[in-house]
Amino acid sequence: MDFTLNEEQTAYRKMLRDFVQREIKPVARDWEQSGRYPTEIIDKMKEMGLFGLLVPEEYGGADADFVSFALTFEEVARGWMGVAGTLGSHSIACWLIAKYGTEEQRSSLLPELATGARRSGIGLTEPQAGSDLQGITTRARREGDHYIVNGSKMWITNARYANPLPTLVKTDPTTSPAHKGMSVLLIDSSLPGFTVSRDIPKLGYKGTESCEIVLDNVKVPASCLLGGVEGRGLQQVLSALETGRINVAARALGVAQASYDAAYAYSKNRDAFGKPISNFQAIQMKLADMAVDVQAARLLTYWAASKLDRGERADLESSMAKLFASEVGLRASLDAMRIHGGYGYSTEFEVERYYRDAPLMAIGEGTSDILRTVIAKQLLNGSSVD
Repeated sequence: MDFTLNEEQTAYRKMLRDFVQREIKPVARDWEQSGRYPTEIIDKMKEMGLFGLLVPEEYGGADADFVSFALTFEEVARGWMGVAGTLGSHSIACWLIAKYGTEEQRSSLLPELATGARRSGIGLTEPQAGSDLQGITTRARREGDHYIVNGSKMWITNARYANPLPTLVKTDPTTSPAHKGMSVLLIDSSLPGFTVSRDIPKLGYKGTESCEIVLDNVKVPASCLLGGVEGRGLQQVLSALETGRINVAARALGVAQASYDAAYAYSKNRDAFGKPISNFQAIQMKLADMAVDVQAARLLTYWAASKLDRGERADLESSMAKLFASEVGLRASLDAMRIHGGYGYSTEFEVERYYRDAPLMAIGEGTSDILRTVIAKQLLNGSSVD
């Protein structure tokens, strides 16, 4: 068993760290606080090919291994988690199209998605349906060569830039069980009736948009049905969420690592009672716990990613990684704030941003409690962790 990165992955991580140190960290605090969209950072990520991570080489993408995929989100989130979010939903959409799309869909969409000339997201959550995807109410009624789509979606990252937006709909709402009547449509956001109705105000996860979209009699060509066959939508998106949980776990890991880095540096430089606070056992215990948690989360995340690289299912492993890493992100950000004392509550220091960003990872891509039930069901059905 080898728990080290290979030479190529190590070089890739260094490139990412240099990029984050040079282009993201110097502006993250000010841009996040002002609500400024990180256009320049996104343009740089396009140049680096990061929007094509999960696009096959034949369509112009990087066809990256999943450990490198995780590295990307860890390192970018270490600088600014919100920016990492612009890559996350886009990458899930690319994987969906590459895995399940027809050849026409792949050849027409993936080359531009790989360069970032097109961007994407994924439309799953609705105002009354989050964890229970079978409870969505967005309908797509077939009329000749088109579907007429009505409904709404919430928390859509890249909503204004997504072209297309893979959207989970019910093509047959009468079917039981419900998942047999669910499909994914690749909806062009420029179509009449597709409206970004509002930006959702957020505690954290700023820098990228999170929007509500309304679909009002949107006329979508039948050729935009993912894979060309109805009734497979839930299966398709649940499979894609394995990659989504890897990227969220890695983002949580990045926030946890950034929290530890900030706490460590502050403890060495902050004096109390005539000596650095790192000399006090209470601070040392917090730092030790943070370091152990971060490394354990990293190993779980890379373990799950490596299973995907071997072509194996990783729904159990990705759920474990996402659950643990997101909880580590919460703990590490809070402990970093405690080590900073009053300064941790100040917007002049980065740790308050980590504290605001961390909760999203325990909610998005499956809440921690939902993932606990997913993990338990798989264990009880015979899955093994040995």
